[in-house]
Amino acid sequence: MGRADPEEGQLPAPVKPPDGGWGWIVLLGCFVITGFSYAFPKAVSVYFKELMKDFHVGYSDTAWISSIMLAMLYGTGPVCSIMVNQFGCRPVMLIGGLLASSGMILASFTTNIIELYLTAGVLTGLGMALNFQPSLIMLGTYFDKRRPLANGLAAAGSPVFLSSLSPLGQVLLEKFGWRGGFLIMGGLLLNCCTCGAVMRPLDMGMKRKMEKAQDKYEAKEMLPIGGKSEEAISTTDGTKKAKKAKKKPKKGKKLLDFSIFSNRGFIIYTISKFILVLGLFVPPILLVNYAKDTGVPDTEAAFLLSIIGFIDIFARPACGMVAGLKWVRPHVAYLFSFAMLFNGLTDICSARASNYTGLVIFCVFFGISYGMVGALQFEVLMAIVGSQKFSSAIGLVLLIEAFAVLIGPPSAGRLVDALKNYEVIFYLAGSEVVLSSVFLAMATYCCLNRGKKKEPPPEKNPSTGGGSDTEEAESDVQEAEEHSSDNHQPAHSTDNAMVAAREEANHVAEEQSGEGGGCPEGDGEVLARDSCNADQTVERDSF
Repeated sequence: MGRADPEEGQLPAPVKPPDGGWGWIVLLGCFVITGFSYAFPKAVSVYFKELMKDFHVGYSDTAWISSIMLAMLYGTGPVCSIMVNQFGCRPVMLIGGLLASSGMILASFTTNIIELYLTAGVLTGLGMALNFQPSLIMLGTYFDKRRPLANGLAAAGSPVFLSSLSPLGQVLLEKFGWRGGFLIMGGLLLNCCTCGAVMRPLDMGMKRKMEKAQDKYEAKEMLPIGGKSEEAISTTDGTKKAKKAKKKPKKGKKLLDFSIFSNRGFIIYTISKFILVLGLFVPPILLVNYAKDTGVPDTEAAFLLSIIGFIDIFARPACGMVAGLKWVRPHVAYLFSFAMLFNGLTDICSARASNYTGLVIFCVFFGISYGMVGALQFEVLMAIVGSQKFSSAIGLVLLIEAFAVLIGPPSAGRLVDALKNYEVIFYLAGSEVVLSSVFLAMATYCCLNRGKKKEPPPEKNPSTGGGSDTEEAESDVQEAEEHSSDNHQPAHSTDNAMVAAREEANHVAEEQSGEGGGCPEGDGEVLARDSCNADQTVERDSF
């Protein structure tokens, strides 16, 4: 019937997302994975003071732990894309959960800062990367109409986990020390394996069921109901299996699709995100130590991250609902630009906060703006490239952002050690976020609409019944012609098998009509006439 078969190495035909059902379980798993991926590098900053004392290093040295985690989360994007395209989301996520957990467990036994970089930084960061990207791909597979809301709810995992992991880390630090805290955190990361187990592939199971039901239905529509109809169905199935066997030497699926760089919208988005990441993560990473340096007690300083997380919990789903409105969704890039502008201005206006009340006010507004950015960033990317190319697009975007992650927080830490002044850091981070907002808005207005390619309207399928034979014949002829460009001999044999199956079907119909069983005379005439037309189409198009 002309459908692409995933087993032949081609891209599978997209299956309509259910927008619910098992998708809600997938959303829950994505919620947990997003929470660990984004909140964990920030929550680890609670242990930095103790690490500085034990290893006799500066703040910039300990800040590299969070930076390496984020760099692995972003920098291994293409590797994750290749692994997902090759093995699927579920196996990759299970391996990632084991790596993330083992990294934190091994980190609890380290004796110097370099070992901590390799375990908590590289190993745990790689494990979270192998969980984060596949979970977003699965979310885009299960949701379409409700995708902005689903992205907002999944992104809410970051503030929920941030508001809980930060106080939990402080409690673990006080009772068990940083080594015991790392060991327990490693055990918590094993929940990523559970989330990976629920990521059931959508396209393969549903597509195979639909194909099997459609093949049987079409074969029955070709013939009257009778004893020999099953023989014709088996003949048709054998013919299709022969065609699939002939067609297998086609080129394989791309593991990483670089054609997305021809999309202007993707280029604009990538540049804007690079500038954004330079300053986006700096304030929450420096916030706890900044509060401690101003005289705020350790427990209250850790509670500041919980304030950001609590506000963020409500900001992300609310922003997702707004982005899903009919009059907002076509302009979601401008809403994303506004969210970045809001975040950057919050950093700039709060740079001179010197008491606990001022820091609390900063955390409230930062939580709102940060939640808006988190809810919209991947929704905008999905809208630009589409779900079919999203796995490659997100991998390449995260790789480019990794360089910004390696530049931003460590550079801020160096400036803190050199200047002993957090005000300059907040000004610098806010200016970078504002710049990314202005660039995205201006470039989108000037170039994005021109870079969009209009998709051809979907072809209307003819009604079932008497026209099903013609539809199948024309589709099979198109397949044969495409395959004949690579190899003429298999195409000729495929046409012969198809014509033989058609003649067998007509022969069975004539025998049953002669015996007086089956359909009425009028229906038999229509069937014979349609079958002749289909055969004539095959004969004409084959030459």
